[in-house]
Amino acid sequence: MTAEMVAPAWMHSQISAEQYDSWSEEQCAGIEIVDGMVVVSPSASKRHNRLARILANALDSAAGPDWNADTDFDVRLQDVPLTNRRPDVIVYRAETIDLTPTRPEHVLLVVEVVSPGSETTDRVVKVDQYAKSGIPFYWRVEQAATGVPIVYTYVLDPATKAYRDGEMFTGTVNATAPFSLTVDLGDM
Repeated sequence: MTAEMVAPAWMHSQISAEQYDSWSEEQCAGIEIVDGMVVVSPSASKRHNRLARILANALDSAAGPDWNADTDFDVRLQDVPLTNRRPDVIVYRAETIDLTPTRPEHVLLVVEVVSPGSETTDRVVKVDQYAKSGIPFYWRVEQAATGVPIVYTYVLDPATKAYRDGEMFTGTVNATAPFSLTVDLGDM
């Protein structure tokens, strides 16, 4: 069996921003582009998707009219080589909803829900990429053995382009900056 039988040719060569922008929504679903190469992630579990949706809905309600929160939303971190990430939840400026691609300067917060197989990427790789691109806040959500999510928050230090630790929450999330939020995650 050849590589072409397993994956299409475009998965074996570097993709430019222009090529990616010409693809359909269906072609872009479920992939990220890192350093120009297509990265396909396994489908997330129902628990993962539900938690992301609950957080997005709560963040959207708390954010007010100037910010939107969504799931399944691309962020263009850099054009060359192309790096396009799809965080589990994103909070972005409401007036940029129709701008494509969404750029880091439009984004306030990205949230990654850690799943089996994404631990290193979500704990190390994406943190560094989001910080270097200037996204002010990063949350990492992990499922504890008890099933109650743990939310680790990070705040960008603009001088170093690195995140510093924020607060850690279990069960209930209270964020006071940049907006107020209370989310009860105890029933997850």
